[in-house]
Amino acid sequence: MMGQTLKLRVASAVTLAPTLKAFRFVPAEGGLVPASGPGAHLRLFLRDGDKVHRNAYSLIANPDDRSHLSIIVRRVAASKGGSAFLHEQVREGDVIEAGLPANLFPVIRTARRHFMVSGGIGLTPFLAYIAAFEAGGTPWELHHFCRPDERGVFEALLDPYAGTRVHIHSGGTLDVLDGPLSHQPLGTHVYTCGPDALMTGALERAAELGWPKARLHSESFGGAVAGGAPFIAVLRRSGIEVAVDAETGLLDAIEAAGVEAPCLCRGGACGQCLIEVADGVPEHRDHFLDHEERASNRFIMTCVSRSKTPRIVLDL
Repeated sequence: MMGQTLKLRVASAVTLAPTLKAFRFVPAEGGLVPASGPGAHLRLFLRDGDKVHRNAYSLIANPDDRSHLSIIVRRVAASKGGSAFLHEQVREGDVIEAGLPANLFPVIRTARRHFMVSGGIGLTPFLAYIAAFEAGGTPWELHHFCRPDERGVFEALLDPYAGTRVHIHSGGTLDVLDGPLSHQPLGTHVYTCGPDALMTGALERAAELGWPKARLHSESFGGAVAGGAPFIAVLRRSGIEVAVDAETGLLDAIEAAGVEAPCLCRGGACGQCLIEVADGVPEHRDHFLDHEERASNRFIMTCVSRSKTPRIVLDL
């Protein structure tokens, strides 16, 4: 494994809904968990036979409580193994390996008010946000979008904060955001997390209403990794060729070939997995490179991006 790792014991594993499960971890050898902050995530290394699933999940507990680390995991239908492994094989008492908490979606400390828009499991980082806001007496407002059949689950998670600041939408469109976004006080920052369509829609609405880009923040799930034409990735320094099929991500294929590649968020946001392209044309799906960097075709974010050409040569 790359970097420092932790040994965590599963203190509890609770089913919240057919596809949602909450996990609480404590240090396997006692003591306190490492410090983190609202918006931080935990990267798990899940050993499934000869394969290791590397998945990152937002931490939901109050960062000030260092007795444990907690996450909620959705089992996705097209799981590449990580979410299915957690739902089906990880049990209370098991010891798993994890990286140190990292934060790519921090709270803007200078903000006077925080306006959050989440969709489905994208609520998770905001549970830690809200705990921090409550502790610090900071004004906030949340709009959460979910499926009607999961409304009760999210109502239960948000029940400690129920009131005029929490708005759960289990039908309708993003039109409901227009009014609230139009009447926020100066110094408010907007955060969004959830499916790409929801995040894009929320950010576009805010921009159309005059919100400056510097006050708009998002965290991606990296859901754009799958889907696309198969291609061959030539790893120049490793001296091997890796076949990437239509439903496998480039980083997943590289790791399956036994090559240790840099990565952190696995969502195309942090820049940790940036690799130089020696030949070929990347199909950029990240949230990190700017327009000029994308147009140059000199770099690729291996965690979410693919190749437009049948072969792409990477400096890896």
